Amino acid sequence: MRLLCDMGIAVATATALRDLGHDAVHLVDLGLSRAADREILDLARAEKRVVVAHDLDFTDLVAVSGASTPSVVIFRLRVMRPERVLARLVAVIEALTTDLDAGAIVTITEALTRVRRLPVSPDP
Repeated sequence: MRLLCDMGIAVATATALRDLGHDAVHLVDLGLSRAADREILDLARAEKRVVVAHDLDFTDLVAVSGASTPSVVIFRLRVMRPERVLARLVAVIEALTTDLDAGAIVTITEALTRVRRLPVSPDP
């Protein structure tokens, strides 16, 4: 899976993902630690990467854009230890590859994983 890790995700997580065979880059690796959220989404879309973040702004930006890419995985965990994030992310990648490839917002909380396919339909 091609992944772009935002600043709220540890660099160690991106490194571990690469060790597992994923094409994962962190904003720090790209010298983009201060990039705006829209710039990050544009880069992910251009490079066909899934954004991995701890920042809800990404879900809002993708949802209101009406776009079907990029997919976004958002972590809403109380404790963001790299090994914990990695374990949850690997499980999501394995279970939801089709959704992530097609375009989805995946929210990971303590209790559940929620998937919304893109583009997001407005609530009636």
